Amino acid sequence: FFFDHRAPMSIDLGFGGDISIERVSTETTPDEPTPNEPVSGTLSKASLGSAPHDPSFYGSPFARTVPDRETIPEAGMPARYCERMIQDYHLLDYNERLNTSTYVNVVFEPEEERVAVMGMKINLADQTVYPSSFQLHDEVVNMLGHLWSVPQPADGQVAGAGCVGSTEATLLAGLALKFRWRDWYKKKHGLTDREVRGVYPNLVMSSMYQACWEKFFKYMDVEPILVKPPYQTMNVGGKELAAHCNEWTIAVVGILGNHYGGQYDRIWEINECIEELNRDKGWQIGIHVDAASGGFIAPFQKDLPAWDFRCKNVMSISASGHKFGQSVCGTGWVVWRQRKELSEHVAVSVSYLGGKGDSYTLNFSRPASGVYVQFYKLNRLGMTGYRELERNMMTNAKIIRAGIKAMRKDGKPRFVLLDDGDKHCLPVVTAMLNPDLNLGYDDIRLQYVIAESHWYVSAYAMSFTNPETENKEPLFRDAPEGQTMFRIVVKSNLTAKLALHLLDTLEHACQFLDEHENFTTQKLKKRLDATANGQVHHKPC
Repeated sequence: FFFDHRAPMSIDLGFGGDISIERVSTETTPDEPTPNEPVSGTLSKASLGSAPHDPSFYGSPFARTVPDRETIPEAGMPARYCERMIQDYHLLDYNERLNTSTYVNVVFEPEEERVAVMGMKINLADQTVYPSSFQLHDEVVNMLGHLWSVPQPADGQVAGAGCVGSTEATLLAGLALKFRWRDWYKKKHGLTDREVRGVYPNLVMSSMYQACWEKFFKYMDVEPILVKPPYQTMNVGGKELAAHCNEWTIAVVGILGNHYGGQYDRIWEINECIEELNRDKGWQIGIHVDAASGGFIAPFQKDLPAWDFRCKNVMSISASGHKFGQSVCGTGWVVWRQRKELSEHVAVSVSYLGGKGDSYTLNFSRPASGVYVQFYKLNRLGMTGYRELERNMMTNAKIIRAGIKAMRKDGKPRFVLLDDGDKHCLPVVTAMLNPDLNLGYDDIRLQYVIAESHWYVSAYAMSFTNPETENKEPLFRDAPEGQTMFRIVVKSNLTAKLALHLLDTLEHACQFLDEHENFTTQKLKKRLDATANGQVHHKPC
């Protein structure tokens, strides 16, 4: 039911009685209510825990009041009551460990939770007060630079920064590439600073981009040139991207694991084509690798062609530490090939905090929690631990993929698999209901039925909103925008046992929809046919 949360509410119980519930307002009430009275007004200090008897939250007046959601309460409440109230809010969420729709890590050891709490008190931007914590940050940047084969800098410190997720990381990388291009274009055409700022640059990438790139195009005033892949592969190669480049192109982006199906763009091929294009045209186009999801998976996969700084034209790499990096939500990283012409463009020198330090991030103040937990995970797991995680996740994704492939209806496959299989991709299973079955429901409806069994699986249409025109377009060059699909992200906590349960849930959801949705569709079709034939007469309203 919906109601005005500021006014008293009466609930009809349906059997001859009702209950009146009062809401907490900002007005003060001096007297504490008796146990049998409904609570109205602000609870007095006596009812906040200073009374001789201090009941648990569920035995307190707070359990029979509805908080005002618009104003701060006049008086506070005991700490454990606040905690319990928030726990009750969270109780109504989906179970985060059964959420296969996102890539964000949700499991932590008690030790790293304590480390995260420690980091809440540290403002990492204040390098002069917390120099050791910032050194820890720099050590993580060095570890990631080594993981991604960055050329060794002369001073030993890799150019990079901890960010708030991969969104901030991509914004910073894109800005550095824009400023790099601007300097090149100004010199090439003999322009002034003011003149070159009037030139509208572009960036070329696949339509499989994440939402962070929409922000980059809009906030940083860069034209998106989007290349649509076929739905069977969901990735793009060098020739496709190079064909759309021109002298206004600041960079091309290779996606190392798109969030729809987990496929890798062929960055090794993109590098060769961009090298040829720069040589023939005299341009200076770089490559940014969006490794939001794949940055902590691809390094641990055997026989994968070079995708990182081993490719000459890769200027920067961004990644989400909070995804397969196993850190806490809000952790991201950007690493540049070098400072010159790249990270130097986004560095800001800060000296008013008692010392001098360079800030590379869009936001200034930030807690050290994400950096601390990332450092913890890199040392806790080591290379061997990350390899084992990759092996487990890919194996359990294979179990789910095989189970989906085996499901049939009327002698035909129930699903069409859309992901890249069991090798050189993310641990993601992507599929769509077989269009040849002409079912009376789609993948989005299937998502809702699965959710009734506690699992959350993400389904969506094969469309996107073009950030330049803001028009809805097909996501792929060979599939209609109305076609739907679904995705299962296999994170570290999705074990083989849970994978089998998810398959059972998926099969039961399909059986339920077969029995109910098809019946409803047939019934509706008969009624529509009867109406068209004049056999049904509608009564006037």
